Amino acid sequence: MSTLKKFAGQTAIYGLSNIATRILNFFLTPLYTKIYSQAVYGIFTNLYSYASIINAILAFGMETTYFRFLNKEKDKDKVYSNSFWSVTIVAVAFLFLGLSASRNIADWLQSDSINVDYLPFVRYFVWILAIDAICVIPFAKLRADDKAIKYAFVKVINIGTFIGLNLFFIFIVPLLLKHHWPGYQLFVTIQTNWVGYVFLANLIASIVTLLLLLPEIAKVQAHFSWQLLTGMLSYSWPILIANLSFIINENLDKILLDRYLSLKEVGIYGSCCKLAIFMNIFIQAFRLGAEPFFFSHAHKENATKTYATIMHYFIITICVINVGLMANIDILKHFIDSKFWVGLSVVPILLFAYVCLGIYMNLSVWYKLSDQTRYGLYISAIGAILTIGLNVLFIPKYSFMASAWTSLVAYLVMMVISYVLGQKNYPIPYQLKDALIYIGMSVVMVILLQTVFGNNIFIRNLMVITLLAFAFIKEKDNFKKLIKA
Repeated sequence: MSTLKKFAGQTAIYGLSNIATRILNFFLTPLYTKIYSQAVYGIFTNLYSYASIINAILAFGMETTYFRFLNKEKDKDKVYSNSFWSVTIVAVAFLFLGLSASRNIADWLQSDSINVDYLPFVRYFVWILAIDAICVIPFAKLRADDKAIKYAFVKVINIGTFIGLNLFFIFIVPLLLKHHWPGYQLFVTIQTNWVGYVFLANLIASIVTLLLLLPEIAKVQAHFSWQLLTGMLSYSWPILIANLSFIINENLDKILLDRYLSLKEVGIYGSCCKLAIFMNIFIQAFRLGAEPFFFSHAHKENATKTYATIMHYFIITICVINVGLMANIDILKHFIDSKFWVGLSVVPILLFAYVCLGIYMNLSVWYKLSDQTRYGLYISAIGAILTIGLNVLFIPKYSFMASAWTSLVAYLVMMVISYVLGQKNYPIPYQLKDALIYIGMSVVMVILLQTVFGNNIFIRNLMVITLLAFAFIKEKDNFKKLIKA
């Protein structure tokens, strides 16, 4: 099997599991936006934004570091054990500190726009974040060991548990209370349609995931090498800052919307962000397959050419997805309740922002493989500064539209800087001209979909077919070579 076919196969498995989990989770969005008000959905969006930032801190770049050191050190078990214990110790410390300070955190989170007790939410999230952090390295080991099917199985079980419990809490519990069915006494102190059910379901799903990963955790050895850990931390701390900056770019806008305006705006913006999930699904699936592949392939003679080829087809794919989603936005918008449609104008902006983000994530291979992770820190820090500055300046006047445009500007700048620095420090022969052609075509098509074409779904999808036909004609010779490889 050729290198590219192996890469495509593994990415497909990660992709299918990621698509399955994200789509199943996505189908809860219509339910949430139907039963919760804009402000209550804002609580949901806001807390998960904070959780994403803390998640990055607790993992502190050790996942990527684990992949890198597996290909540098002879003792793979030692690398695994050091990675696991370092993350677990931090997670346990966070658990104790978080639970101790939960009342103060809940008071700080309290919003003037809605009267809700945040204390149980905070305690749920402290446990969720600690458990999820402990699972980071065992999940990474599954990827490093090419156990994509087991990885997918655990992920699907996780989301299945989460969804099942959501449906139980939202539909079954009210019936238990209404009809006094057996066991209803367990729920009498909690109101119907309590948003805390979502977080409780998440906690239970995280516990189930931890149990499923116990066979991988059992492989952890007791010994701990301070010398190895020092080297790993030296590599990981710039990645931590880079990841943290990236998460800030993704989530700080929602937090600032709450602080400057209200949870209502957070809810509207957060629900419309969900409509861009299919682009994000592909990007995350690609990252899951690409990261271990890039590290394991780095010693090959034709590595840079392979990376350039992967980037080329990645760009074609995300451009087609971008146009396809916008061509069908009138269908997709029904996945959120109509009271949230006021924010639909952010979707095309966010989709192109994700295009830039996906390309940036692909470009980032250069500083990871050349052990120059400080550049990732610098680039992400620039993105974070733009995110903070532009949101603070423009949210008070332009609300969530400012957040959408800020995301686009930040990711576009990060993408350009990474490309320029990468070509100087770790040259990869990317097909820049072709990339600009596909990106430019997709941008023009989206503008036409927004300004010229009406609501006729067939005419709108002709744009998608046109882009696909252009790509097929232009790339047919390359497709033949890949199939024969």
